[in-house]
Amino acid sequence: MSLNERERTEILAAIKKQILKHHFNAGGVNYDDWFRLVEERTPVLLTGDTEAFETGVQQLLQELGGSHTVFYHESANRFLPQHTINASLRQFEHSGESRWFFLDVYDGGPAQTAGIRPGDVLLAVDGVACQPPETPRFLLGQTYRLTISTPDGTNRRDIEVITPFKKGTKERPPIVEPKSLTHSMIQPGVGLLKIAYFSGSLGMRFTRALDAAIKELKDRGADRLIVDLRGNIGGSLGFARLASYMCPGKIPIGNSLTPKRLRRGYEREALPRVPMPANKIEALLTLGSFGFRDKSVVLMTQGLGPQPFHGRIAILVNEWTNSAAEMATSFAAENDLATIVGTKTAGNVLGAVNFKVGSGYWVRLPIFGWYTSKGDSLDGKGVTPQINVEVNPYQLSRGVDPQMEKASEIVGMFANR
Repeated sequence: MSLNERERTEILAAIKKQILKHHFNAGGVNYDDWFRLVEERTPVLLTGDTEAFETGVQQLLQELGGSHTVFYHESANRFLPQHTINASLRQFEHSGESRWFFLDVYDGGPAQTAGIRPGDVLLAVDGVACQPPETPRFLLGQTYRLTISTPDGTNRRDIEVITPFKKGTKERPPIVEPKSLTHSMIQPGVGLLKIAYFSGSLGMRFTRALDAAIKELKDRGADRLIVDLRGNIGGSLGFARLASYMCPGKIPIGNSLTPKRLRRGYEREALPRVPMPANKIEALLTLGSFGFRDKSVVLMTQGLGPQPFHGRIAILVNEWTNSAAEMATSFAAENDLATIVGTKTAGNVLGAVNFKVGSGYWVRLPIFGWYTSKGDSLDGKGVTPQINVEVNPYQLSRGVDPQMEKASEIVGMFANR
């Protein structure tokens, strides 16, 4: 695919238009300075090859600061492993060399289906060596040959991983959505919720799945709960249903903020207080009630009443815990509703949508900010666990998960209380 000068000029103009109209300025960038930077780099962007153009535009977007800024083509872009093969990576050192190992491997995803497990080391993709700091990215609708081994370099083998083709929408880029939720009883009285994605544009699909999982766990005697949000890629409003299960009443989870309200200034106490809708009809009525009004609101829990696991919850997080999962985690931490275990989260907490900008290209931009129940912004900061626990590939490859063990120890202390 090639782009002529006119097409590139039109794409750049469309991006600038969308930024002026919709961009949430979380990084505090001076737009006049940014537009001057665009003009300075435009001659190079108009003459290089297509790959250089895409890279250059993405670099300009990064200059805006904040998260959720992506430039991609609808049919031929490479995305992070968690969005394509449904697995995240972390760097480690072996015999003086940097390597990637698989950290989170999502249930039912292409990586797990191919036989990849946490702790496996990625050596090459299609015969090309793969080492940090460059993160491997994958096309959708393709078949890849991955060379993997155990952490000590033994048991080297080639496996075939197939990424299904997906089309993007305004709400999300083209990604392979991981299985949203799995649940199990991991020991008497202890239920596990493993949440990789808050599915559904309004969160109703996730709500139904979560309600069914919670009911089954309670029916099986769960009075303690571990919520595993490691590797969670974010998603929809469904995170508020998870937050609602952590406390009995209706309390603030946090507040959204539009670019208009950010520029104009606001008092948090004056924002409308809106509980997460319980079903699709309520969601549509809530959206309709705002109409053309500013959609800066305080999101409230739903008041689901006492639960047997209240005060007996541990939440697992890591550096790939993103967006909506960070919102739920910060809510639990600020209100002393759970013990947070693991490593610091991504700090990737803005609401974003995708805009067409011509020639099959899209730009993903943050269109509202998110502030915690105490008014703090997490974007670029993340959530720091109360109990920091690291993992390494040698442990994971043996089936040892120190973070899960610590969470189990914590909720185990609540037994018979």
